[in-house]
Amino acid sequence: MARRSGILLHVTSLPSRFGIGDLGPEAYRFADFLHRAGQRVWQILPLAPTDVRMGNSPYSSSSAFAGNSLLISPERLVEEGFLSRSDLSGAPRFRHGDIDYRLAAAFKERALSVAWRRFSTCGGRLQTDYEAFCLSERHWLDDFSLFMALTTLFGSKAWNRWSQEFQDRRIKVLGSHIEEAAPLIEEEKFHQYLFFRQWRALKDYCNGLGVLVMGDLSYYVHHDSADVWGNPTLFKLDERGRSSFVSGVPPDYFSRTGQLWGNPVYDWGVLRKSRYAWWVSRVRHNLKLFDLVRIDHCRGLVSYWEVPAGSRTAAKGKWVPAPAGDFFRTLARKIPPGSLVAEDLGFITPEVRAVLDGLGLPGMRVLQFAFGSGAGSQHHAPHNHIERDFVYTGTHDNNTVRGWFDGEIKMEEKDRLFAYLGKAVGAERVHEAMIRLALMSVAGTAIIPMQDLLGLGGKARMNLPAGKGNYWRWRLQPGQIDRRLEQWLREMTGTYGRVQG
Repeated sequence: MARRSGILLHVTSLPSRFGIGDLGPEAYRFADFLHRAGQRVWQILPLAPTDVRMGNSPYSSSSAFAGNSLLISPERLVEEGFLSRSDLSGAPRFRHGDIDYRLAAAFKERALSVAWRRFSTCGGRLQTDYEAFCLSERHWLDDFSLFMALTTLFGSKAWNRWSQEFQDRRIKVLGSHIEEAAPLIEEEKFHQYLFFRQWRALKDYCNGLGVLVMGDLSYYVHHDSADVWGNPTLFKLDERGRSSFVSGVPPDYFSRTGQLWGNPVYDWGVLRKSRYAWWVSRVRHNLKLFDLVRIDHCRGLVSYWEVPAGSRTAAKGKWVPAPAGDFFRTLARKIPPGSLVAEDLGFITPEVRAVLDGLGLPGMRVLQFAFGSGAGSQHHAPHNHIERDFVYTGTHDNNTVRGWFDGEIKMEEKDRLFAYLGKAVGAERVHEAMIRLALMSVAGTAIIPMQDLLGLGGKARMNLPAGKGNYWRWRLQPGQIDRRLEQWLREMTGTYGRVQG
């Protein structure tokens, strides 16, 4: 495999005049930067819809298939004729700092409503394209659009608090609601059409520059989602539609009481009977959107931590086996080889490692985990990397390298880091030393979070698993990427044989 490198930066973290990164001009400028800097991969987080009630996490969404309408670019809508420039004149003055999700959502919703009214009265040449999209994506789009419409009609209550006939999907009883629901359904489909239209244009542009786009598939889905409402038998729910068990992980690096994620867990016995049809459809859908797909919490496909519903922490759960071998054999017949990456972090036993290694999927090596004293640290140590794997300085769940070095790393870990590098490294240059370690690794692909490339401190952290606070808000500022940074990255990438062509 040819050596390559790339940058981890979620779309929401791009600069934008509308309060949140989107699929507009700055996304194209970032793709140009990657190309000029010799980078071959742009890794992002899930593109799924987010919700303030769910902490704005892209890993906790109302759909495993839909796109996030907050990422639709108003500027591109003007270019495409869905909006006029005057439609954007009333945009608030967004600050350049962290994302204000509520303000950004309020403006985007108004702009999209204008675009929908204009399109619904004179769709013109794009009407056929829209109808073709609705037809090709109906396997998930119809359920999702109906779910979102009903969520609106029921005042944003969770689906298992709706009237029983709606919980049970006896759709014929819509009755007096049908007139109210129909336009909501159509408008939601239109939003999805705009999102995927803009996303595919951006991906095509990246690919034209020789940049691959790596997406992220969250292992679990949220209980209050179109997926659970539409496929309740695939999950362990009680007779009232509530989760009997919920997801999490036992005590780990990030939390002494474990991480209680709270998602419903899968009923793998039911999934097996359908030959994993829902999962296969989901993976194939993602592979239409991305060149590579990272499966988050991939060890859950081997065994997953099941916690009784109502528990206050994840500490009293248990490991439950999943049919990894059978599932991946089924999946391999449906998807192209070499398209999946396993997020194999967390509590990985030798048995789980053997299963994942036997599948031959690329895994992840994280340098922030490489200098501890435990056996798990040896897996991440650079001298133990293997060619098929992906090496990271840190992930979206880690602190930045600078934040880790300044406030998290233990003294003995720092001593091992210094011994490994051959000399003491100051805080102001530790990010560069870690980037060099990643790029010089034998691992075929090196991925650097944008915050680490910039040498930013802990305030730029994207997320803290099981943490309380405002995460998923960090944004790149205009002007932070300059020619010096671009040239340094290209030089380092070339030094370690990762620039192609």
